[in-house]
Order: sequence, then structure tokens, then C-alpha cells
Amino acid sequence: MIDDKSMNGIDLAYLGDAVYEVYIREYLLGQGIRQPAALQRRATQFVSAKAQAKLTALMEEGAVLDTEEQDAFRRGRNAKSYTHAKNTSVLTYRISTGFEAIFGFLQANERTERIKELAHWCIDQVEKGNTHD
Repeated sequence: MIDDKSMNGIDLAYLGDAVYEVYIREYLLGQGIRQPAALQRRATQFVSAKAQAKLTALMEEGAVLDTEEQDAFRRGRNAKSYTHAKNTSVLTYRISTGFEAIFGFLQANERTERIKELAHWCIDQVEKGNTHD
């Protein structure tokens, strides 16, 4: 187990990005998508900063996160980052960093069932079209 208290928000987001990405890749491969370009195009609907910011808003609306997860989100969102994603605002990037920090926090605390539950919730929201403009 990693001590999440010793990790800053960027560390949590770094870990969480990888954790969430694995769930998305497994899901897409399970859908039978095999062409790299198609996988990348489809994955963007789940893992882009814009998609993650929209998922975060849906989590807030639906009170999906517990108090610790909300704290992890704030740690990621408020972390000082000297880079940001192309084609998105700084605010959207910071929100997506918070989103990833939630998954990093859960991984650091070995809460694998909650990771699975939250990842599947996110997949369901994207597939229902709830993250589209």
C-alpha cells in the first residue's frame, strides 16, 4: 500500500490516470475494437480532460463521491501544475487532474472494488451520452 498522505495531488493524478486508463482500455477491447486508430478515437470519449471534467460534474450532481474521494479530488484540482493539456482550458485541465486524483487515492488505499464501481459508473455515463455537449 502506498501512503496517500505522502503524495501530492499531482502524484495521485499520475497514478489515477493509469488506473482509469486500464479500465477504459479493457472495456474498449471487450467491445471488440481492435484497430489502434479506432481505439484511440473511442478512448478520447472517456479519458480526455473535457470528458473527465463532465464526469466530475455528474459525480457532484449525483453525490457519487464520499468525503474522502471529494478531498482527493480537491487535492488534485488544487495542485500546482506547470503544464496543461492542449485544446482545453486551465480550469478544465485542473478539474480532470482532480478526477484522476480520485482514482489515484483509491489505488493508493487498495480500494479496488470502489475503483471498479466508479470506473463502471463513468463508462455508463459516457455510453448513455451524458458527457456530450
